[in-house]
Amino acid sequence: MNDIVDRIREALRANIDEKALSSSQRVFKEPVKCYGVRGSECTKIAGQFWPEVQKFKKLEIFELCELLLASDYCEEAYIISSWLPKMVEQFDKGDGFIFKSWIEKYINNWAKCDSFCNHTMGDYVMKFPEFIDELKEWALSDNRWVKRAAAVSLIIPARKGHFLDDIFEISDRLLLDKDDLVQKGYGWMLKAASEAYQKEVYEYVLQNKEKMPRTSLRYAIEKMPDWMKKEAMKR
Repeated sequence: MNDIVDRIREALRANIDEKALSSSQRVFKEPVKCYGVRGSECTKIAGQFWPEVQKFKKLEIFELCELLLASDYCEEAYIISSWLPKMVEQFDKGDGFIFKSWIEKYINNWAKCDSFCNHTMGDYVMKFPEFIDELKEWALSDNRWVKRAAAVSLIIPARKGHFLDDIFEISDRLLLDKDDLVQKGYGWMLKAASEAYQKEVYEYVLQNKEKMPRTSLRYAIEKMPDWMKKEAMKR
């Protein structure tokens, strides 16, 4: 296991881009740990190692993923977020709680949160929709990344027209959150839902616009026609 981790890290170090390294900090409010490898190269590296990794048992792959997450490097987190969606057929009901523990222990910026939750958690929830009730509890967490995860885990399902009532319930729980990254997370979820349910999301925004943070509101209406945006922005 350590051998493959070493080889992945060697491949990442061989693909450092100084421009990517110098610009990586600018998009985050908090300090981040990066090699400076572009996302496209991380995807290639993940793909190069996947034929070898997929031969492991599921729990061994999870152990490997946790080793990479524990390094705190953004690129290593990106690699495991490329692998896990390929394993959706192997996901079991209890895996959602393992994923939550990873979010609590290792997720510390929006990029790690979104790359992990959009597909891994999104695929997991599509397979086990009863886990939505747990996501609603995440929305009440004291951990900003768990709260953001409650929303961004539903981005892909929302675009496909799933879970609208649950999306509104999670939005209700996050509605007054003062953390701008949480606000952006649930605003993004509403925007995704508007692709399939524009009228319903528009009505939800109108009902809540007096108390909804402007950040969330702007995200939610981003894909709506101009006349809807103007009406929603009125105070």
